[in-house]
Amino acid sequence: MSSGTFDSTITPKTLFGYDVISRIGEGAASQIYAVNDHKSGQVYALKHVVRKVDKDERYVGQVLNEYEVGKACKHKTLRKIIDLKTIKKFLGPVMEVALVMELIDGVPVDERGFSEIKEILDVFIPVAEALHEMNRAGYIHCDIKPGNILITSDGSVKVIDYGQACKTGTVKERVQGTPAFIAPEQARCKPLTEQTDVYNFGATLYWSLTRKRVPTLLTVEKADRRVVKEQDYPSPMDLNEMVSPGLSDLVMACLRLRPNERVFGMGKVLMRLQEHRASMR
Repeated sequence: MSSGTFDSTITPKTLFGYDVISRIGEGAASQIYAVNDHKSGQVYALKHVVRKVDKDERYVGQVLNEYEVGKACKHKTLRKIIDLKTIKKFLGPVMEVALVMELIDGVPVDERGFSEIKEILDVFIPVAEALHEMNRAGYIHCDIKPGNILITSDGSVKVIDYGQACKTGTVKERVQGTPAFIAPEQARCKPLTEQTDVYNFGATLYWSLTRKRVPTLLTVEKADRRVVKEQDYPSPMDLNEMVSPGLSDLVMACLRLRPNERVFGMGKVLMRLQEHRASMR
């Protein structure tokens, strides 16, 4: 098991009873390892966070949140959460946490090139399915972006990172989200609903179709927010002639400023994506 003297610059040999194979990534305050459960022979990913200073409490909290969301939301496209290990001070806070997850050998969408629109839809349809199931379970992802969608070597799609996910209707105390894909209500700390995932999804699909980022309330100057409010920016079909008018309109409808003016729910988004994909065969 780990201890409070953990040095993040050194790859440990073991963590919480798992044999460490290699370091495979890192986050703001986390280290991610490929690990082996010597009892079962299974290989997993393990996200490790140590609370060194008070501000690290938020990162510990995000891992605890990932565990809760991952255990509540089940879909083949959602990364599986296996186990949670913690070290807690006596009558005090959690000081160290390890999230054991499905190990995914995949490439994020922002590192993958696509030659045809149907290839993009074949990625985003399972993402929409996963988000729809997540929403039905009472949760929203809140951080769909190209880096959180992985494509494996066999073509499977996986949605990862539930650190910012929350229950439907949550009002967060501070702004959370990736600026280039953030929904207006996230930027304004308003109630978050499945319509928030619709916006994040639309912004990610916009980027995948155009390789351009949609303007958001956090990426434009205050004086230029009219661009976001009035959608005074190019549509996907304006930037990519291979995008059909119907698909372009769908993306723009996901990106409306007001949640109640967007396509209503990921189920509806999914249905329309499937219709577009069927028309391309």
